[in-house]
Amino acid sequence: RSIYKDIIREAKKSKSIDWQLLNECWNNDCREFQYFVCDYLKALQKFLVFDDIDKIRPFIKTKQWWDTIDSLDTVIGNINDLRVDDLMLEWSVSDDIWFRRIAINHQRGRKDKTDTVLLEKILINNLNNNEFFINEAIGWALRDYSKTNTDWVKNFIAKYKPGLSTLSIREASKYLK
Repeated sequence: RSIYKDIIREAKKSKSIDWQLLNECWNNDCREFQYFVCDYLKALQKFLVFDDIDKIRPFIKTKQWWDTIDSLDTVIGNINDLRVDDLMLEWSVSDDIWFRRIAINHQRGRKDKTDTVLLEKILINNLNNNEFFINEAIGWALRDYSKTNTDWVKNFIAKYKPGLSTLSIREASKYLK
């Protein structure tokens, strides 16, 4: 990370995203280049717009590792455009588990700005799922929001318990009393 700190600093000054650089890095076989892409996008978050999601989509479709996916979910989740909500609802029923995971977790860290109606819809779309990475994401989304609104999370778990996996409940309940 210290190696590419200067590149990111210069990119911030230019206030533009070098998509050619990001695509070249993503396509490199060394995994550290994918980490660079994620760090770069996080650092230049405020310059991203809704249409940039189409440029990020290939990063989600290829080299699908949970840790890079979990970096990209916050990048997409922090794009300030109401169209992101509809897109996340669409992705929440995707055939690709990694798009679903992004939809589930895209609001992590929003605290009291979490759209609970949207969160509930997305989570409902993923109940009764046997996929580890989906069930883990459900638990993580609920656990994150439990730090802000314990009662909402408790009520969600009580209401949808039959459709929640043991993993989702365990992860969601970590901070519940």
